[in-house]
Amino acid sequence: MDDGSWCKRQTVFKYRMQDLQDLDNETCWLVKELKSYIAQEADFLPRETGLNIMESAAENHNGVSAKCRNAKVEDLWSLTSFFGFSTQTFVLAVNLLDRFLAIMKVQPKHLPCIGVSCLHIAAKMVEDECNISPTHELIRISQSKFTVSDLSRMEKIISGKLNLELKAVTALTFLHLYHAVIVSLTSERGEIPSIGRLEAQLKACLCQLIFSKAKPSVLALSVITQEFDALQSLAMLEIVQELKRHLKIVDSELLYWRGLVAKCMTEYSSGECNKPDNKKLVWIVSRRTAQNLHANHFSVPELPTIPEGSWGESESEDSCEDMSCEEDSLCGSPGSDAEGAFFPSEFCNQGRK
Repeated sequence: MDDGSWCKRQTVFKYRMQDLQDLDNETCWLVKELKSYIAQEADFLPRETGLNIMESAAENHNGVSAKCRNAKVEDLWSLTSFFGFSTQTFVLAVNLLDRFLAIMKVQPKHLPCIGVSCLHIAAKMVEDECNISPTHELIRISQSKFTVSDLSRMEKIISGKLNLELKAVTALTFLHLYHAVIVSLTSERGEIPSIGRLEAQLKACLCQLIFSKAKPSVLALSVITQEFDALQSLAMLEIVQELKRHLKIVDSELLYWRGLVAKCMTEYSSGECNKPDNKKLVWIVSRRTAQNLHANHFSVPELPTIPEGSWGESESEDSCEDMSCEEDSLCGSPGSDAEGAFFPSEFCNQGRK
């Protein structure tokens, strides 16, 4: 790039920064929205102590480990792609899943039902009703063996434990606002990554439990910063610095998460990474297979009804509510729910946490 072009870009950039500081244009509204959401984001973060327990859980532990959780999120990504749900639905489903797992002691055998329930709840909150597939289809394509009634009961439990009255503030919320601010502050549109590309990078990050510990505002800005770093776009990085200053985001915090995002992107672009792929689900909807599965679906034995009752008053050492039962099963096994009581007897309180 010649000196003339660089000077011209810097002149446009400085003018736009003046607008942001004066807060007298469209950018004013966007920045105010960002500040408003930052004030709310802590209300929708998973409990960190619960996330730490998952991180430290071994694979043979009777709770959900980070690896088991990550595999389930990848399954949700595949289901999101298969059913044509939006990125917002996927991100909200992951948020619900993490918040629920962080306050409940869950056995791996219950994770398939919990994961699909979170996706179904998110879809009902985000998608148009005409775009939501029937519940039994969602269960069938997920290759799970719980029933529609099981899913319905699980959704009630999740809804009772989490605050679903308000729309969650997620990293995607900030990603869209940041992108809109950057578009409004520069005339060099060719250097701005598409929102679809940024969304894909965010989804890859959410497949790793560690990123659930990040503040959504910081994670979203880290994704954008990492992309501008890769593009070596100095003007765009200056806009990021200006945003960071206005939103009072700490330098060290952004630097830390930007490094983890860069590492995640490197791993995700490598050939060794198993990326979520909805193609592995296509086989299940061939005509003959669909007919067989349709017949088999109704042969699944009814699981016992959850008895009415309330949670015990005793507290566990990790302050998570106990959903454990005596039976163990493999993480994410499609058939792990076929034997015995699907829900433990104490897994029935629907009171809000």
